[in-house]
Amino acid sequence: MNALVEPKLISGNANRSLATAIARRMSMHQGRRVKLIDARVERFNDQEIFVEVYENVRGEDMFIIQPTSNPANDNLMELLIMTDALRRSSASRITAVIPYFGYARQDRRTKARTPISAKLVANLITRAGIERVLTMDLHATQIQGFFDIPVDNLYASPIFAMDIEHQFADLSKITVVSPDVGGVGRARELAKRLNLDLAIVDKRRSAPGEIAEMTVIGDVTGRTCLIVDDLVDTAGTLCKAADTLLQRGAAEVHAYITHGVLSGPAVDRLNNSAMKSLVITDSIEAGDEIKKAKSIRIVPTAPILAQAILNIANGTSVSSLFESETLKTIYQGHFGNT
Repeated sequence: MNALVEPKLISGNANRSLATAIARRMSMHQGRRVKLIDARVERFNDQEIFVEVYENVRGEDMFIIQPTSNPANDNLMELLIMTDALRRSSASRITAVIPYFGYARQDRRTKARTPISAKLVANLITRAGIERVLTMDLHATQIQGFFDIPVDNLYASPIFAMDIEHQFADLSKITVVSPDVGGVGRARELAKRLNLDLAIVDKRRSAPGEIAEMTVIGDVTGRTCLIVDDLVDTAGTLCKAADTLLQRGAAEVHAYITHGVLSGPAVDRLNNSAMKSLVITDSIEAGDEIKKAKSIRIVPTAPILAQAILNIANGTSVSSLFESETLKTIYQGHFGNT
């Protein structure tokens, strides 16, 4: 089998700053300048998407960096059309780097006559010509099975663990909290990594979008609570969970959430919340309102994504990136002395 050529990066418009950071990080790893492939991804007057790749990509191992965040439909179409342009330009392999995978919340039929949109999107991606997907913290891990191609699902919890070790002096006072029963596995993984206590907020809905009551399972009296989840959208549930924990005697509440969707009134709610801080990743490009919010802090994903791209290109293990010692080397200098 012939060795793969050096990976080449191309980016849509969804998160150019992350794509640039990944290219910069890969330059550090390889000791040579890695830059994004020169291309234009534009709109016609009627908002049809047009893509033109200015460089020769024949036989290249291509990685398209494009989260399918808001506007989800536009960013998804950009990804598909860029894939078609590369496939027709004879790229040898096309990997989609989708740090935030849109439509992941529609992973099953919750009622009669509703779609499973995550499966439809998986079909679109596969049929477009993408041969591998690299993503982070899928809303539901079974979405990997919706694809008939390899899917590498990275986790933010090891990155959050390093940040927690740097930010909190006494870990013995911390309790990790899952904001619902469905997210217990994610919260447990982080708690186990740092040997922390675990609690659960059980929420019961009276109607879609409304929460009738919340119950805390576990003792949080006098504890510093860290709510852990994969995404925060309008932040209503998150802020209510924080209030509930404080009412149950928690000393303070912070949140570590991978994908900062933060739509509608989310930032205002967080600014007015009793929660001390929210830590998110840059899987979704943050707007000015989010960047200015004093309670919101963003940790980078470029180091782990860049290393994952190199590992995929070289045919080496991606799961090795979940090991603490490996990540501490990758993130050296980002979290104090780690």
